[in-house]
Amino acid sequence: MTSTPELSVAPSVVTGSAGVSGSSLAQIDHVVVLMLENRSFDCMLGRLYPKSDAFDGLQGNETNPGADGRPVAVWTGDGTGYEIMTAPNPDPGELWTDMNMQIFGAAAPGPAAAPAMQGFVASYLAQTDEPAGSYKPDAVMHGFTPEQVPVISRLARQFAVSDRWHASAPCQTWPNRFFVHTATANGYVNNSPTHFPYEMPTIFNRLEDMKVPGGWKIYFHDVPQSMALAGLWDHADHFRLYDEFRHDAKQGTLPAYSLIEPRYFSDLTLPNDQHPPHNVTLGEQLTADVYNCLRAGPAWTKTLLIITYDEHGGCFDHVAPPAARSPSAVPTAPFNFDRYGVRVPAVIVSPYVRPGTVLRPAGPVSFDHTSIIATLRTRFGLGAPLTQRDAVAPNLAAALALDTPGNLGPESLEALPYVPAPADVAIARQKPLNDMQAALLRMSAHLPADAGNIADHIQALRQSAGQIAVDVEKDVGDAVADIKRQLSKLFATV
Repeated sequence: MTSTPELSVAPSVVTGSAGVSGSSLAQIDHVVVLMLENRSFDCMLGRLYPKSDAFDGLQGNETNPGADGRPVAVWTGDGTGYEIMTAPNPDPGELWTDMNMQIFGAAAPGPAAAPAMQGFVASYLAQTDEPAGSYKPDAVMHGFTPEQVPVISRLARQFAVSDRWHASAPCQTWPNRFFVHTATANGYVNNSPTHFPYEMPTIFNRLEDMKVPGGWKIYFHDVPQSMALAGLWDHADHFRLYDEFRHDAKQGTLPAYSLIEPRYFSDLTLPNDQHPPHNVTLGEQLTADVYNCLRAGPAWTKTLLIITYDEHGGCFDHVAPPAARSPSAVPTAPFNFDRYGVRVPAVIVSPYVRPGTVLRPAGPVSFDHTSIIATLRTRFGLGAPLTQRDAVAPNLAAALALDTPGNLGPESLEALPYVPAPADVAIARQKPLNDMQAALLRMSAHLPADAGNIADHIQALRQSAGQIAVDVEKDVGDAVADIKRQLSKLFATV
């Protein structure tokens, strides 16, 4: 693999809406989404370009008040050592109440509260999972330089970055991942307690129903969170291990829509999801591999790659989330999903994208995860919106502004070198589960035992309110073993 010289380009704003005028979206046959974990825009890309009217990044003087009221400033460290590449460590709070504190300065903000983005440090210092003194005030104010995350930075400059892409909701991972699949969180603000069966209609089912040529696949590393959706239990054959993505890209046989889920657990190696405090370089290596596989494949000029993150994970961002359209006309409590979450990185990659593009919506409706659904519906003629949210979401057509696929991009990208030592993997396997991992363990216990009793299984979950007791007081190694046993009942490849 060879690296390429850094691209020098000035950012240029492109605005997009629900239309496709002037776009080459019709030339795209393969949409690929890589969704990583729990990083804000400022954390990963705030230093991509100097702050300007064309790029809403960090000025460098942004602060949050510490416990003593003194300002705690944004910062970045030198080099690529363990402490830098795993920051923030320990993991920040990411419950709905934590995010309210980060955005509004209160766990339960009043209806007139202003999103000042001044509660990140206070929220972090209020965490109790680790011993007192473990939570350093400046940890959540940390961000990476382009040199520390060269892969996503190069792709963002070579193609398009959106500095107006918000998580769909100020909520945890599961609600936001549900939004990218179903355009709603069905009223749930946190990963847990779980509420099986999750029966929201999905974009995957729509692709199935409309018989889109090529269909869809979900490529995963250890456990696919998307398997939480009961509407997909009948389609276990569409869930494939990540190695098959590499094969399909090489052969030019990718489906119309591919979702790639990262590795969430430490097993034979460490996670590559970038969830704090997992090492960010492993996620960079995954991103490079996804790009390199697509770039070397015969379908590259027909492909759109979207790289984004489910939610900000408690990492600082300076842009206040705007109001959002509620997914349903029926209000939900305690939150009606009428505002977006914190900004997350979003990079749009295709040979039809001009270098240096900064993608913004043409109107007040932000890009969010349902923009992926809006793009799929537009490109493949998938009919009516899934919810009121994706009905108004701007699609990504405007990013594909070149008439011909002239921006092929570098032949390959190389992430920073990092190979986890076996001793580090062994230590990681002995750690307690984070909240996402605990939710995935609960999910595995609620999956059907085989493909022959899915309808009965769903009915049984409805009657029991989907509450199967699960022991989550396990270490990572024991949880991985339990999950593998459960998944092996549905996936012959696990």
